Amino acid sequence: MTDSPTIHATAVLAGAKALLIRGESGSGKSRLALRLIACGTLPLARLIGDDRVHVEARNGRLLVRPAAELAGLIEIRGLGIRQLPHEPVAVAGLVVDLVAAADRLPNPGALTTNIAGVSVPRLALPATGDPLPAVLAALRWPARPI
Repeated sequence: MTDSPTIHATAVLAGAKALLIRGESGSGKSRLALRLIACGTLPLARLIGDDRVHVEARNGRLLVRPAAELAGLIEIRGLGIRQLPHEPVAVAGLVVDLVAAADRLPNPGALTTNIAGVSVPRLALPATGDPLPAVLAALRWPARPI
């Protein structure tokens, strides 16, 4: 959908919902997406979009679509742009923010983010580390109120 806002992010279908990866240029968004797709531990992992994605609030859910001109394309550092099978749309289930520094034990207010008026669970991770284990843990064991 071309009239929906475009954000600087990469998205991967991880199981039934999309994982939206945000971060500065060079922070590892594409690398994390590729690792999720290639790791083989998720029942389904498929590219939605790399670098820019469209987001749209619909019925209380956040839909994520690839930017049309980038659909199915992902940058692989050292190899260049590659074509992958991709999903045309998915519902966002988790936002991963790759940041300069992240709290070891975040306060409850940092565990969600609002995009286009929709609240989505959020995980902030340092861009300098290996985010894959924490992302897989968040996907397998979502947070529940204690």
